[in-house]
Amino acid sequence: MYVRDAKNREEVWLLDHIESMGLDDTAFRSRDYVVAIDENSGEKAGFGRIRVHKFDPDSDADEDREVCELTSIGVLEGWRGQGVGAHVVERLLEYASDEGFETVYTLTGEGGYLAQFGFRRIDESKLPKPLRERLEEKRDGVDPNAKPLAIDVAEFRMPERLREAFKRAPDGRDEASSDEAAEDFGIDSESATYKYDTGR
Repeated sequence: MYVRDAKNREEVWLLDHIESMGLDDTAFRSRDYVVAIDENSGEKAGFGRIRVHKFDPDSDADEDREVCELTSIGVLEGWRGQGVGAHVVERLLEYASDEGFETVYTLTGEGGYLAQFGFRRIDESKLPKPLRERLEEKRDGVDPNAKPLAIDVAEFRMPERLREAFKRAPDGRDEASSDEAAEDFGIDSESATYKYDTGR
């Protein structure tokens, strides 16, 4: 199992799973996502996103700097409980750190899950302005129970049980096919026409 940057061709797959899981697809860009992959089967197991909010570059105010939001973490049903989400979060925080962010914010009703990595609840008044606006949008839309959390990237910790579970994944799973289907590329196989007729 490993986590890598999403590819452009995975856009439809990401959007389908974001929709089916009821996650936030605001300002969707596939290049902001990472995807967890089983190296043996090639099966996609989970995904997540870092969204950078940019501010007025001409201002010196704290409110005008860039801030980083962790969002849309999803693990496919058959892969839950195997450390996939934890490693998606870890990879995204590494990315944020590499980009120079010391703090990462998230707006979620799943704060208990993220607390095990070091995320802590913060007061809404301490959120940068665009994230206060995002919090209201999320509460009005996909996550009525969303609360603001933050982590200092240097304080991230991976519980050993999740690291070990990830190493063992896919425990107890049937062998999955790594073949990509037309639907993975947004093609409706029922109505598609093909340039070359193979006679099949």
